[in-house]
Amino acid sequence: MAINLQKGQRENINAPKFTVGLGWDINNTSTGTGFDLDASLFLLGDDKKLVSDNHFIFYNNLESPDKAVIHTGDNLTGEGSGDDEQIKIDLTKIDDAVKEITVVVTIHEADSRRQNFGQVRNSFIRIFNTDTNEEILKYELDEDFSIETAVEFGRIYNRNGEWKFEAVGAGQRDGLDKFVSIYQK
Repeated sequence: MAINLQKGQRENINAPKFTVGLGWDINNTSTGTGFDLDASLFLLGDDKKLVSDNHFIFYNNLESPDKAVIHTGDNLTGEGSGDDEQIKIDLTKIDDAVKEITVVVTIHEADSRRQNFGQVRNSFIRIFNTDTNEEILKYELDEDFSIETAVEFGRIYNRNGEWKFEAVGAGQRDGLDKFVSIYQK
């Protein structure tokens, strides 16, 4: 049975292969322009910086160099139920230099489209065992991010040889560029 996490809560993953599923719905009071939310991952070393530029996984770079992290593709509308985007992670292949994986969701062209996470609802991140489809954990964002255009949903990190997930739920309004500037060397 999956564990429903609260902000700040941490939990062991205990699965060498798992999938990160992200989902969201758009409020009916939108801007009249389509919403395009994008999941991005930053594969960080001990210094909390990208191991290399190729360790930034997003819609234009769908795989890590070691093929341990594979983004299944960009969902341009978020329509339908269930996961809107998925990232498959195989810890048996992951580069030893990777100590943390930060999961971020941003709104594409948020400023020009006048969009923010206050117009998004039912946002969640979940982790499930890739082999069995058993859900391991889920974190539902329950905050109203009325001015934010980017949210760090959570982070997967290695602590003493064990991989854990922390529910973060931290938003900011400077989009993906802000996260890139934080994590780039």
